[in-house]
Amino acid sequence: MDELTAQALVAFTTRYCDAWHEKNNSWPLSEELYGVPSPCIISSTDDAVFWQPQPFVGEKNLNAVERAFDIVVQPAAHAFYTTQFAGDMHAQFADEKLTLLQTWSEDDFRRVQENLIGHLVTQKRLKLSPTLFIATQDNELDVISVCNLSGEVCKETLGTRKRTVLAASLAEFLTQLKPVL
Repeated sequence: MDELTAQALVAFTTRYCDAWHEKNNSWPLSEELYGVPSPCIISSTDDAVFWQPQPFVGEKNLNAVERAFDIVVQPAAHAFYTTQFAGDMHAQFADEKLTLLQTWSEDDFRRVQENLIGHLVTQKRLKLSPTLFIATQDNELDVISVCNLSGEVCKETLGTRKRTVLAASLAEFLTQLKPVL
């Protein structure tokens, strides 16, 4: 596993949770994840859950994605999706606002791998180089991804060749992220 990426992800998650604690005097709260089982849930309200990150359990790899496409996935992507269970976190990288995607549970991890496979199927059909999404943006067609060829983090417009490199590596990208509450 890519230790630098794992450390950068944990460090960002800590910054996010600390900022949430400072502003709200609680762990992060999510309405979107209410009613979805997870080891991250600390407590619930009538329509939301308080969560805290938990260590990932299970196989620490995206082997299902690799097998589906007979490719080798960037080690940073393995680390990103298998370091922890956590809720999605809002962040900013330079001028880009985004929602950093995280796996919420073992079931969610399986779903994420299925979505990554679907993403790669579309890219293959459109003859685009393979990427693995790690974050969404307000414009549903724009995502933040790891290029599976170079390991660079880029902003891409789905279904097009439009890509802008944001960072040379996922660890560098995560290190520069700022929490947005």
